[in-house]
Amino acid sequence: MFKKLFGKKETSSEVYSPVTGNKVALEGVPDPVFSQKMMGEGIAIDPTDGVVVSPVEGEVVQVFPTKHAVGLKTASDAEILIHIGLETVSMEGEGFEAFVSQGDKVKVGDKLITFDLDLVKEKAKSTVTPIIVTNSDDYAVEVTAGDQLSAGSTNLMTVNKK
Repeated sequence: MFKKLFGKKETSSEVYSPVTGNKVALEGVPDPVFSQKMMGEGIAIDPTDGVVVSPVEGEVVQVFPTKHAVGLKTASDAEILIHIGLETVSMEGEGFEAFVSQGDKVKVGDKLITFDLDLVKEKAKSTVTPIIVTNSDDYAVEVTAGDQLSAGSTNLMTVNKK
C-alpha cells in the first residue's frame, strides 16, 4: 500500500512464456546476435504453435512494422523483446498479424501476435524465438522454467533490478 502512496518503483518482474514450445538456451540459438548475447540476456523457445501472448504486465513500446517482433516494458522498467523466428524480417510481415499497438497496456496472457508457423518454417532461417531483456545490464536475469513451456502460464524468468 505504501509503495503506491509514495510512488516507489517495482524492482522485480516475473516473465512468463510468450509462446508454447520447448526451451532453447540462448547460446544454442543459430544467430550470433542472440547466442553471443549482443542484445542482452534471456532465453529462446522453439514454438509448437503460432500464438504469441504477453509474458508480462506492462506496456507495448514497439511493434515492428513487419510484425515479427514486439517490445514490452514492465512496471520495473525491464525491456522485453520477443523476436519471432530468425531472419523473419525478410518475410515483410507475410504470415504475421498483430493484435496490439505501441502504447497499449497488456496483461500476462493477452494475445500480441499470431503467425503462420509452417510459413516461418518454410521461409525463415529458424522458428526459434528469442526472449531478450534488452536492458539486462541493469537487471539480474534468472531463467526459472523447465523445458516444456506453455504460453502465458509457465514462469520463464525472473528479472530483478541490480
